[in-house]
Amino acid sequence: MSFILENISKNVNGETHLANINLEIEKGSFNVLLGPTLSGKTTLLRLIAGLDRPTGGRILMNGKDLSSVPVWKRNIAMVYQQFINYPHLNVYENIAFPLRRARISSAEIDRKVRSTAELLQISPLLWRKPIELSGGQQQRTALARSLVKGTDLLLMDEPLINLDYKLREQIREDFRNIFVENDNTIIIYSTTDPMEPLLLGGQVVILNEGRQLQAGPTHNCYRNPATEEVARVFNDPAMNMIDGIVDGSRVVLGKVISVPVADHLKALKDGEYRFGLRASDIFLRQQAKDDIELSATTELGEISGSETFIHVSHNRVSWVIQEFGIHGHTLEEQILTYFNSRNLFVFDTEGVLVAVPEQSTAFSPVY
Repeated sequence: MSFILENISKNVNGETHLANINLEIEKGSFNVLLGPTLSGKTTLLRLIAGLDRPTGGRILMNGKDLSSVPVWKRNIAMVYQQFINYPHLNVYENIAFPLRRARISSAEIDRKVRSTAELLQISPLLWRKPIELSGGQQQRTALARSLVKGTDLLLMDEPLINLDYKLREQIREDFRNIFVENDNTIIIYSTTDPMEPLLLGGQVVILNEGRQLQAGPTHNCYRNPATEEVARVFNDPAMNMIDGIVDGSRVVLGKVISVPVADHLKALKDGEYRFGLRASDIFLRQQAKDDIELSATTELGEISGSETFIHVSHNRVSWVIQEFGIHGHTLEEQILTYFNSRNLFVFDTEGVLVAVPEQSTAFSPVY
């Protein structure tokens, strides 16, 4: 099965919500739409589902333009942020609902409901009503109802956003089983969280303000952000950026920080650049003998789960440091920080990537 988005645009009251989206998605693939709020993710999913129509372009499945195909004739399922289940039906009947509408035999319905419930680990809950379920169990039920009918396309619009941290972790584990079991289904999953495509793997499409910034294998886009804008979107916190120059054998950041010329910087021509450094590549302790030591002033400390994001400034330039563990620092505290020029990303003055670390820090995809 082939699925192609060809120059898809969407305008509403003269305002551009999507502009010239082009994608070719493979059968059985897992794809993440990544972007901040209002980047166009939900709009694109609604167009694919047939809940809205594009202003321009075509949506092709197996060469057929879906523009004139009504939503109920598309073999597409959609899972929303909210837990949408029929409150008067138990879990079994919620999952069975699309199968009963399709007039499938009772024996086949029972087989499919039970196998799908087992896949999503909700078999013990089949006779409960939605009101008796936790948020994670309700979302699993909604997902099971979408999967059970054997859809060509499964669209998931930030399905974990309303769940707490532990529940999100558990359901991501379920997703991995789903991806393996449903190798004929195209899955398109939207999120604002850069961590999710890294954890789930597959392909990523990075959107911002209705524009497609980059698309491709998740690990490749993370390690090689095409532009400074991609580097901001595909990092949490956003990649630290600082102006700098290359002048002969010197690389100077922020006019005062002279750094060793790492191998990937040697081919740069003299001139002005923007240098990027991930928060995870700045440390409070020296990691290598050639690390650069900087004294910095703390501005803010954010504890998030098992990580601490420390906001610091050096010579009026602000940085964010990502440290594993919980670290307490007082405001205006003077601390030592360390980084290495081997981890610097380089963008030209137009924001286009021109040099990338040989082994940039990345999470290994699990899919």
